[in-house]
Amino acid sequence: MIPAQFDYLAPGSVEEAVAALAEHGDEAKVLAGGQSLLPILRMRLNAPGVVIDLGRIPELQGVTEDGDHLVIGAMTTYAALLASEAVSMHAALLSKAVATVADPQIRHRGTVGGALVHADPAGDVGAPALALGAELVIAGAGGSTRTVAAEDFFEDLFTTAVGEGELLTQIRIPKHTGWGAHYEKFVRVSHQWSIVGVAATVRSEGGSIAEARVGLTNMGSTPLRARSVEEALVGQPATDEAVRAAVASVAEGTNPPSDLNGDADYRKHLATVLTRRAVLAAAGA
Repeated sequence: MIPAQFDYLAPGSVEEAVAALAEHGDEAKVLAGGQSLLPILRMRLNAPGVVIDLGRIPELQGVTEDGDHLVIGAMTTYAALLASEAVSMHAALLSKAVATVADPQIRHRGTVGGALVHADPAGDVGAPALALGAELVIAGAGGSTRTVAAEDFFEDLFTTAVGEGELLTQIRIPKHTGWGAHYEKFVRVSHQWSIVGVAATVRSEGGSIAEARVGLTNMGSTPLRARSVEEALVGQPATDEAVRAAVASVAEGTNPPSDLNGDADYRKHLATVLTRRAVLAAAGA
């Protein structure tokens, strides 16, 4: 199908983009990489009067270092993240997760900020952002900005802390230099959304796990942080037996969708298996 007619704006700065949002209100939709918005427009599930394209705002693109943090522009593509030595060195978990997203064509168009704001619980960026303790910078009217922790950013299904008239501009990630990382996901066919995914990053000392961070994909209406598992892993040897016992409770308290033959227990089983695999791989076992 062909989208309904709309006006197109391509602001050159964050200030211009926020002003355009204020002017057009509910009539406006923001275009990042377009991998979620464009199919919706083509199927006429949404018919905005104005589309605001963020692709010509240089300050929203690229990866820089700011002391003990990486700063990633919201319009940075998956492909740019994969090409970044800084990301692979200081936030390896994000690189590992992004490498599993769809196919090269999608990775060259899709953006990390677009994925985070879209907030699909089956997306592969939210769980790594949680596990890495990311902070998200949001711009509003009058040049105002605010910073929201990843754990407070995801509010519900397809709902985030980005309010009306606001834009996500940066993702700030504490450096996890030297941490092992792995993203384990299960799909039924290639390039499909994750049925379940697990993001794990581990700091090892002398063959034992000194620190661990674990995020879960598609185990609820938002990405989830498995804090009880993280605590249980600390001090454990990086062996199959020890890790298996530490992650056994990873699915407790989760509320995964029951769209697979109506059985959410299947996803809970997957989460346990994939967490064990992800942690062992991250620990180098």
